[in-house]
Amino acid sequence: MTRSSSIQHALNPARWRPQRQAIALTTLALFVGIIMGALYLSQAATAATLGRELERLIIQRQTIEQQNEQLRAEIASLRSVPHLQNRARELGFQPITADRLEYIVIPGYAPRADMIDRTVAVAPAAPQITPVPVYDETFTGWLQAQFDAFTRQLRQFTEGS
Repeated sequence: MTRSSSIQHALNPARWRPQRQAIALTTLALFVGIIMGALYLSQAATAATLGRELERLIIQRQTIEQQNEQLRAEIASLRSVPHLQNRARELGFQPITADRLEYIVIPGYAPRADMIDRTVAVAPAAPQITPVPVYDETFTGWLQAQFDAFTRQLRQFTEGS
């Protein structure tokens, strides 16, 4: 065997074909792994962001509920009988006595029975039906949302660094 034929035999493309296929499959598996990892990281970051936002909203709700309770207590104290009596005295009103009480008679007036009983019939409120949102998300829309979230996070990371 001559020197040129041994070089041609070593560089024979048929010998390298199985190795190229293995390298191509390994590279493909690596890219698929990277894509799956990026999607997982995007989902995890989105879930963490939503968790922080939910925590902030819960704290805000608790603060507003506390303010509402404080306002209810203040309203209750302002509606108390002693407070209303003091306020009426400040405005110049005086307690009524039997000798100062006057009744006005209106000829031909007949009060209704429901006015005498002081009960008023109220129709029950119809329950409000909230429509269920229509689910119309496609795979490409979901994939675009994931990509947008990933790029937004990447932008925040690079701006923060």
